Amino acid sequence: MKLKISMTIAAIVICFSLSAQFSVNGVVKNAETNEPLAGAHVLVNGRLKAEITNKNGEYSITGLRSGTYRIHVSYMGFESIEKDVVVSTNQTLNFALKTGKIIGEEVVVSGTRADDKTPTTFEDMNKQAIRDAHDARNITSVLDQAVSVVTTSDAGTGIGNVGYRLRGTDETRINVTIDGVPLNDPESQGAWFVNLPDFASSVDNLQIQRGVGTSSNGAAAFGASMNFQTLGFQSDPYVEINEVAGSFNTFKHNINFGTGLMNGKFTVDGRLSKITSDGFIDRATSDLNSSYLAGTYYGKKTMIKFMMMTGKEKTYQAWDGIPSEILDTNRTYNDIGKYYDANGQLMHYNNETDNYSQNRYHLTFAHEFNAKFNLSATAFYTRGFGYYEQYKDEAKYSAYGVENQIIGSDTLTRTDLIRRKYLDNYFYGITLATTYKPIDKLSVTLGGAVNNYEGKHYGKVEWMQVAGMLPNEFDYYNGTGNKRDINVYGKVNYQLLSKLNLWADIQYRNIDYKIGGFDDNLRDISQTHNWNFVNPKGGVSYEINKSNQVYFSYAVAHREPTRSNLTDAVDSLRPTPETLNDFELGYHLAMKKLLVNTNLYYMDYKDQLVFTGEINDVGDAVMTNVAKSYRAGIEISAVWQPLNWLKWQANATFSQNKIKNFTEYVDDWDTWGQRNSLLGTTNISFSPEIIAASLFTVMPVKNFELALQSKYVGKQYIDNSSSEDRKLDAYIVNNFTMRYTFKPKFVKEISLFFSVNNILDEKYEANAWIYSYYEGGERKAMDGYFPQAGRNLMGGISLKL
Repeated sequence: MKLKISMTIAAIVICFSLSAQFSVNGVVKNAETNEPLAGAHVLVNGRLKAEITNKNGEYSITGLRSGTYRIHVSYMGFESIEKDVVVSTNQTLNFALKTGKIIGEEVVVSGTRADDKTPTTFEDMNKQAIRDAHDARNITSVLDQAVSVVTTSDAGTGIGNVGYRLRGTDETRINVTIDGVPLNDPESQGAWFVNLPDFASSVDNLQIQRGVGTSSNGAAAFGASMNFQTLGFQSDPYVEINEVAGSFNTFKHNINFGTGLMNGKFTVDGRLSKITSDGFIDRATSDLNSSYLAGTYYGKKTMIKFMMMTGKEKTYQAWDGIPSEILDTNRTYNDIGKYYDANGQLMHYNNETDNYSQNRYHLTFAHEFNAKFNLSATAFYTRGFGYYEQYKDEAKYSAYGVENQIIGSDTLTRTDLIRRKYLDNYFYGITLATTYKPIDKLSVTLGGAVNNYEGKHYGKVEWMQVAGMLPNEFDYYNGTGNKRDINVYGKVNYQLLSKLNLWADIQYRNIDYKIGGFDDNLRDISQTHNWNFVNPKGGVSYEINKSNQVYFSYAVAHREPTRSNLTDAVDSLRPTPETLNDFELGYHLAMKKLLVNTNLYYMDYKDQLVFTGEINDVGDAVMTNVAKSYRAGIEISAVWQPLNWLKWQANATFSQNKIKNFTEYVDDWDTWGQRNSLLGTTNISFSPEIIAASLFTVMPVKNFELALQSKYVGKQYIDNSSSEDRKLDAYIVNNFTMRYTFKPKFVKEISLFFSVNNILDEKYEANAWIYSYYEGGERKAMDGYFPQAGRNLMGGISLKL
C-alpha cells in the first residue's frame, strides 16, 4: 500500500513539474546612470514576441516550463546582452546595459523607417532571412515571399532582367532607397536590380512599406517603398566564400570579407561577385559582375562611412516574350536577333545584348549630439553607362535619317544594319535627416534632399550592309534629360496617452525636368516641366494591450510621368501627374508563439497611368491617364512557431483593382484610325485578386533545416479590357530547400544548401504584353508571354574562414 501511495505521489509530482509554468521578472537599467530603460526588448529563444519594458524598465516573461532558456536584451544605442538561464522556479533577473561604444548605423535610415508605433503597413526582413532566401537569383528571390508581391523574369530563372509588382503596381511606382539614398532612375523611375547583381549579399536588413508609407526621398511611393540598409558594424574579422551551381549552367562565385574593428575605430568590408547563366529561354544568357566596398570610422558619437558598389551586366535580350500561338509547343522560343544569311539560312545575331554598368558612391556622416538629438547626411554619386545592340533585318533607310541608296539603276529603300542605343547618365545629390526627442513621448524628424540627374540618350548605327558614302558608324538620334528634384519633410510621433500614439508627416517636393533633342523615331521631343507636390500623411496607433494593437493612417502622394510617358505621347495627349489617396487600417496580434498582421487598404487614384496593351520599340507598355481608379483589399500575414524546431509563415492578399468608366482604344489598320469602346468598370491589368505565400520550416536535428516554399498568384489580365482572351492563368509554384550547417576544426563554419525549384514542374507565365488591332474587320493581336522555368535544381556551399 505504501509503495502504491509513494508511486502515486511521485506521479503527481512528475505531472506537476511537467505542467508547471514559471515566470522571470526584472528591470532593465542603464549601467552607467542606473536609470530604467523604457522600451528595451527582452526576447526568449523559441518565442516570436519580445517583451517590451515599461516606463519603469520592468519586464515580465510568463508561461515558461522548467528548462534552460537564452534571453536576449537589446536597446538602441546600448550593447546587447545574452544570458542562458535555468528556470525551475519563479525568479527575478535584472539587466544593466552599457552604452554602445560606437554610434548605431540605424541613425542613417531612421528618417525613412517605420517602427512599432508608426501607423503604417510594413514588414521587416533581417539579415538571416535575406541570406536564407538569396542564392544566385536576383533580389526577386528575397521579395517573392513578401506580402502582395508578384515577381517575374525575362530569362525565366530569376537571373538577369527581372520584374516585380506590389499590390499590382510595378517597379516604376515603388520607391527604393539604399541607406536612405534613392535607387530609382529619375527618368524611368524604375529600380533595376540587374545593374546591381548579387546586391542582396551586401544587405543587412530590409523594410517593405506597402502603400504610401513613410517614403521621403526619390520617386513617389505609388504602391510601396523598399528601404535597404547595407552591411553594418562587424566587430570581428571574417572571410566568407560562397559557391553556387544550378540548372541552365548557372554559377555564382562570391567572396565577402571584413577586417573587424581596427584600433577600436575603423572597419573595412567588401564583396566580389560573378554570376553566369544560360537562362531557361533560348539564348537568354547573363554575365553579371559586381562589387561592394565600405570603409567606416566609428566614434562614440560620430560615424563616417564611404561605400562603393559597382555592377556590370551583359544579358542576351529576351524581352519580346513568346507569341501565344506557339506557347504550347515551344516554351523556350526567342526570336530576338534573327536574320537570314545570303543562303536563306535562319541565323541569330550573337551580340543581341543589353550592356550596362552602374557605379554608386555614398559618403555618409552621422553624429549623435546627445541622447535626444542626432543628425545624418549622405552625399551620393551614381554613374551609369551602357547600350543595347540589335541586328535589324531589312531596316528602312528613312527610319535612320538616311536617304535611299542608288546602286546603278536600282533604288534601295532598305538594308540590314547593326545599331546601338545608348544611355549615359549621372545622378548625384545629398540627403539630410535630423531627429530630436526632447521627451520620451515626442520624436521630431526634419529632413530633405537635393538630387540632380543628367542623362544622354543616343543611337549609333554601327554597320550597314549597303551604306553608300555613309560612314559605318554614325549617330542617328540624340536626346537629353535633365531633372532636378528637391524635397523637404517633417515627421512627428507623439505619445498622447500611454497607449495612444499620433503620427504626422508632410513633404514638399519640387521637380524641374527638361527633355531635349530627338527620340529614336527622329521626332523632336523638346519639352520643359515644373511640378510642385505637397504630400501630407497622418495616422494613429492604439495599443489595446501587450498583445493587440490597431492603427489607421491616411496619406497623399503625387507622381510625375516618366520620360517615356512624356516622349511617346503626342503633345495634345501628354499625360499629367497622378494623385493617390491611401487609407490603411491595420491590426497586430503578438503572442508568444503566434504573430498575426491584418491590414485593410483603399488606394483611391486620380489620373492614374495604366497599361493600354500597346508597346514601344523595346517592349515597354505605353500608359495613359484614367480619371478614376482604385485598389482595395485585405492583407493577412502570420508567423506561427508552436515548437522551437517548427515554424510556419504565411500571407495572403485578396483585392479588387478597378478602373471606372474605362474607354478602350484599338488601332484600326483598315482605316488607319482607332475604334473606341466604353467598357465601364474594368480590372486594372497585372493586378491579381489573390496572392498567397507559405513557408514551412522544420529543423529535425540541430543545424539541419528543411523548408517548403509555396506561392500562389491568381489570374491577371494583360490589358484593361477584362477580356478572358487576354489574361495570364493562375499558378502555384512550390520550392523545396535543405540546409545544413556544421563547424569543423579547420574553418569557422561550413553551410550547405540544395534546392529543387518548381518541384511539381508547373507550366506558367508570370508576365506578358499584347497589342490589339483590327484588320479586315476582325480583331487581332500581337503578343508575347514570358514562361518561367520548370523543375530546376540549385545547390551551394558557404565557407566562413
